[in-house]
Amino acid sequence: MSHHDHPTHDHPDHVHGPSCGHTAVQHGDHVDYLHDGHLHFPHGDHCDEHRLEVTDAHPAGCTPDHSCGAHDTAHVHGPGCGHEAVPHGDHVDYLVDGHLHHPCEGHCDHHGTLTTL
Repeated sequence: MSHHDHPTHDHPDHVHGPSCGHTAVQHGDHVDYLHDGHLHFPHGDHCDEHRLEVTDAHPAGCTPDHSCGAHDTAHVHGPGCGHEAVPHGDHVDYLVDGHLHHPCEGHCDHHGTLTTL
């Protein structure tokens, strides 16, 4: 894939790396960085925009019985909620205590654990 065949993001004043301040996420055979609701993969002179794929490790199904003590049951995920947004399949999840939460009809679906470095 060439630079023009996939979504990219340029931020010339910032270089992603182990001490850049953004959450590093193991994504397959490489490391992405969570930045403003995007997964950035530093690549040459730009960052590729990545999404977590829907897989057995990161399913996208409804899990109404998921119980997580990492936040109050009244907590509502969304922009500014205090949890990092993670693009996943065709939706956005939120990183909560090492796993992905997806808001769904009054509960949080569990969409798998996320390895952060």
